[in-house]
This record gives sequence, C-alpha cells and structure tokens, in this order.
Amino acid sequence: MDKWTLFMILFISISYSSSEEVDDEKQMETFKIEGKVSVPGVKPADWVLLTKVLVDGGAFVGFVRSDGSFEVHDVPTGSYIVEFAHPKYMFEATRIDISARGKIRARRVNNVDSKSVVQVAYPLKVRSKGLAGYFQKREEFKIVDVLKNPMVLMMVLPVVFIVILPKLINTQDPELQKEMSNMNLMNQKQDLPDLSEMATSFFGGGSSAPKKSKDKAIKAKRK
Repeated sequence: MDKWTLFMILFISISYSSSEEVDDEKQMETFKIEGKVSVPGVKPADWVLLTKVLVDGGAFVGFVRSDGSFEVHDVPTGSYIVEFAHPKYMFEATRIDISARGKIRARRVNNVDSKSVVQVAYPLKVRSKGLAGYFQKREEFKIVDVLKNPMVLMMVLPVVFIVILPKLINTQDPELQKEMSNMNLMNQKQDLPDLSEMATSFFGGGSSAPKKSKDKAIKAKRK
C-alpha cells in the first residue's frame, strides 16, 4: 500500500467523524423556557420557595426566583406542557412549541377543544387562578330544597286548596253563598241513600227499587 492511498483513507475517516460530530451537535441543540409567575395580593417570599416549574410532566424541572422569574434550561425542540406546582395556589398550564430554528411559541391549554389555538405572550407571564380547593364544601340546609321535595308538595298542595284557597275567595257575596249552600245540599242528598230502597233491595230483591224511584219521580212531577 503506497503512501497516497493511506493518506486518502485517513483523510476520509477524519472528515466523516467530524461530520458526525457536527450532526450530533445540531441534534443536541437545546433551548430555555423562561417567564414570570405572580400571585396577586401575596408577597413573593410567601410562595416562591414552594413553587416548581414542571415541563413535560416533570421531565424538566425549574424553580422560581425571589422576583417571580424562572428559567428552564436544556430543553430540546418539540412541544411541551409547562405547569406550575404549588400546594396552596393554582396556576394555568401553558403549551410551549420550540421549532428547530429556536423559535418559541406559547398558547393556552384547552383540554376540551384541542383544535382551538389561543396564543399568549412569550416570555410567559402567569398569574395565579386562586387557592387550590382540595375539599368539597358541605351543602347547607335550605328550606327551598325541602319544599322542592315531591312528597312535601303532595302534602302541602291539598292543604293549600282546602284551607287557604277558600279564604282567598270573597265569601261575603250573597250569590256565591247561595250557590255554595245549594251545592252542599245537593251533595248531602246524593251521599245519603234511601233506607226503604236499601231494605227492599236487601230483603226483596232489586226489582222494587226502580219502581219506587219511578213513583217518586212521577209524584214530584205532579207536585
């Protein structure tokens, strides 16, 4: 093997290894996610120490400085969900898209409609949504809920129609009093059966009852 052939082999191997290193550097290029967090009405010293910045579910973790700012380094290209964990306060999550050129875009996370895109400013500016609710508030006793019960309605409505509704009607009207008295008399006559008819139907059969009723009707017409 001559010297020129050996030289060419060495040159090709060196150039190939250097190109691989350049490709690895391009693939391993990373970026940082930055922004600022705030809790309205609360001093930063009361919450920054317990606040963590979680990128992609904790694959990358960052901490908040005393002024509320944060930076998460060594994040490669891709799409990530940035969350803020605190035991007392709640924060809105944000989606971060990092392109291969290093361009970063931020938008709100919408789990209901994933197609809707609402962009937000970058670097991020995140505010607390309020206190975290770990327990459901116990329902208080309300009289309205009792009145809405079907069993209670079935008991109350008849009382209203029988007791309260007649009092609302003007009973001092003489014509109304006369009609009510006639209705009561008619009801009494219909409710009370004739004793003679009951006796004849019980002892002698049911044939005599219609005859007596017919006789009474004829007498009433003659009168």
